[in-house]
Amino acid sequence: MLIQPANPVPHPKLGHVETIMVDKRTIACDGGLGALGHPRVWLKISGHQTVCPYCSRLFVLQPDAEALRRVVS
Repeated sequence: MLIQPANPVPHPKLGHVETIMVDKRTIACDGGLGALGHPRVWLKISGHQTVCPYCSRLFVLQPDAEALRRVVS
């Protein structure tokens, strides 16, 4: 698993940052372009966001994600 800083800053290659809201702290990213994507990497959100080191996608943890997890469990 790739260890990332608490609140990394995206460095997009093409000037665009795709932001994806998630409700889990462990997520996978494969670039989202099928065969044109990148190898799947597993990322862990330690603070409230993390960035994919390959495609610079920004994954942001939804504010109510922890509350929803407690209700479901």
